[in-house]
Amino acid sequence: MAAEVLSTETTALMAVAVERAAERLRSGDVVAVPTETVYGLAANALDPAAVARIYAVKGRPAHNPVIVHVASRTMARECTSDWTPLSDRLADVFWPGPLTLVLPRSPRIPDIVTGGGSTVGIRWPQHPFMQALIRRCGFPLAAPSANLANRLSPTNASHVLGQLGDRVALVVDGGDCNVGIESTVVDAAGTAPRILRPGMIDEPALREAAGASAVLSEVVGVIPGQPLQSPGQLARHYSPRARLEVWSWRDDAELARRLAESGAAPDRTYVVAHHQVPHLLPLSQVILIPDDPEAFARALYAQLHQCDDVGAELIVVEAPPAVPAWAGVADRLRRASVRE
Repeated sequence: MAAEVLSTETTALMAVAVERAAERLRSGDVVAVPTETVYGLAANALDPAAVARIYAVKGRPAHNPVIVHVASRTMARECTSDWTPLSDRLADVFWPGPLTLVLPRSPRIPDIVTGGGSTVGIRWPQHPFMQALIRRCGFPLAAPSANLANRLSPTNASHVLGQLGDRVALVVDGGDCNVGIESTVVDAAGTAPRILRPGMIDEPALREAAGASAVLSEVVGVIPGQPLQSPGQLARHYSPRARLEVWSWRDDAELARRLAESGAAPDRTYVVAHHQVPHLLPLSQVILIPDDPEAFARALYAQLHQCDDVGAELIVVEAPPAVPAWAGVADRLRRASVRE
């Protein structure tokens, strides 16, 4: 059965969508919802059976935790057993917004939310629909991205329908996401933040907000058999159906040589560039995104979805600069390019 789609374009439509989504969530169902980062697949975070439906719909591995979304600092504190001074400093600057804080979990948070771990990721989203929905429900929402496990995250309702349209009953259409990649995830249990998953809130911004002398870069390596602290730590993630490669090239000649060596069909090869614009492919196979990390992040998933939709075999993405502002984009591209 095809999913029902509800618009939020007007105040009246927004109110209807909030009420209908809240009714389904109260009954233990899952609903696809917009956030400012990517679309999420939401369920009552305090109901283990409802959260289990998220995992079933996505085909998500049970050890991969999901983020809990709240609509107030009070609700966030209720989800953790130790709300730290560092959490307050970071929340003062970045909440509501695309920052997830990982803290010791409250006993009220079910094991299934945390993948059996002792910590929970908490975020106060900025999207007005998500805020209104959580307030109407009166409980926090578990909401990983609304896509099949390891596949591209959705940044509009049509992306959700393409992957989950026959698996969910309701999709709320809140337009295009204005951040475009998943939140920055930070371990805030200590005195200095540790980045567990890069995003568009970068290390210098976190350092300034925290007043810390140092912010550790992305945690390297996952200990086998130990619970993951954050989503987005699996080696392969955020992947299109097409093979994705991240390259740098000096000129068209170098790019042409590497494309020839790739073995991909020329008419099914697409290049996503932001600085070194290629001229050797038809314009229909070249995607240009502004040389700006925020603009690039906002457009990236949508362009990769488009390449999949037209049957791309190979997608070559121009490597982002190795600077903190691009760290979130670089992380997503690195995981998307891992081959099984």
